[in-house]
Amino acid sequence: MASEIDSSTIKVGDLGAYLSRPKTGGTSGMLLLPMITGIGAQVREFADDIARSGMTALSWDPWHGPSLDDTPRERLAELMAQLDDEVCLDEMRRLLDHQFGELGLTKVGVIGWCLGGRFALLLGARDERLANVVAYHPTVPGAPAPNHTVDAVEHAARISAPAMMLYPGADTLVPHESFARLQTALQSRESAASIVHVYPGAEHGFTDRSRHGNEVNADAYAVSWPQVLAFCQATTGGGER
Repeated sequence: MASEIDSSTIKVGDLGAYLSRPKTGGTSGMLLLPMITGIGAQVREFADDIARSGMTALSWDPWHGPSLDDTPRERLAELMAQLDDEVCLDEMRRLLDHQFGELGLTKVGVIGWCLGGRFALLLGARDERLANVVAYHPTVPGAPAPNHTVDAVEHAARISAPAMMLYPGADTLVPHESFARLQTALQSRESAASIVHVYPGAEHGFTDRSRHGNEVNADAYAVSWPQVLAFCQATTGGGER
């Protein structure tokens, strides 16, 4: 990943977002849906990696300003419990409109982590413009959270784009039974490829560098991230320039 990039915080209407683009331009892109950290340092690193690999990355801000950079995780957890599925999906569609419109992209996929991984599955079913769906350790617990009003399993079965889901075998938030339902839903589709990765021993949120003191998590990230980038490139027509 050697391409030079331009990165900045932008406004899309009343929505804040982080934009990272290859200086050479291009018409492929990814919409990023963060984990609880919001658009913190880790998510900006993900976006910049995607841009260096040749795709324009636009990151949704679930908290409208706060992130782990300046806000305690406990406060972000409180905000997470207040999220409304339909409001969030509408914000994501507005960002997609911006990517296809003002940014001039022709193929855009979606990638999410944890809470964003769940939303990636939901958005993948709701918006047929998407070129791919990537769900990194999606937070789909056995018993839905009170504010999870949209069924992720039912939606996963309706995704028309190629989809990749990555599951950590030691996930304590998402039991294996929940993962199995998601896997079955994805593999019930006949419209596009389903790629499911399992990382035995890895923990929920293994992409987060704060968890890389556990070598299993660090190894899972090191193996998975290049494959995710390659999948995004293959499905959006993006690539190094």
